[in-house]
Amino acid sequence: MTFDTQLFYLLNSFAGKSPFLDSVIVFCATYLAYLVVIALLALVFLSRYSKREKWMPLIVAGTASVIARFGITELIRAFSHRPRPFATLPDVHYLLTDSAWSFPSGHAAFFFALSTVLYLYDKKWGTGFFIATIVITVSRVIAGVHYPSDIIGGAIIGIGTAYGIVFLAQKVKNNLFRTY
Repeated sequence: MTFDTQLFYLLNSFAGKSPFLDSVIVFCATYLAYLVVIALLALVFLSRYSKREKWMPLIVAGTASVIARFGITELIRAFSHRPRPFATLPDVHYLLTDSAWSFPSGHAAFFFALSTVLYLYDKKWGTGFFIATIVITVSRVIAGVHYPSDIIGGAIIGIGTAYGIVFLAQKVKNNLFRTY
């Protein structure tokens, strides 16, 4: 048994222990993502920064997250057809199902990109978003819809995409606001 499968079974062993814990896991794996997006919007609207400083992180984070999730992740999934753990492993306590391929995790790619951009703009807020991202993604392993390596793959895609988009955004910003 691979380390990835062993770690999956270790985390998945938390599922099926109690209805309350299962509800918390499902909430974190599914609905916490919506709260994270709402928190980002609240951060933008309630911040004291100027309009340009306020919207830039939102635009960059949105761009990086969408490219990581719907561009790079889907491109990889077109060639890598890894079934979900609940579909192939015996004795999986699955709390959620999904029909898409497992690798890489789209949730991980999206939320790690978002968190990385926010961290690069504001370390305090970025740290909070990283914590929420880790809770979301680990909950998806516990719920039986991802292997740990799916999450790591998605995280690498998200973080790498975020750094690339932030770099490009800084280049564009510097060129647009250059004084001659």
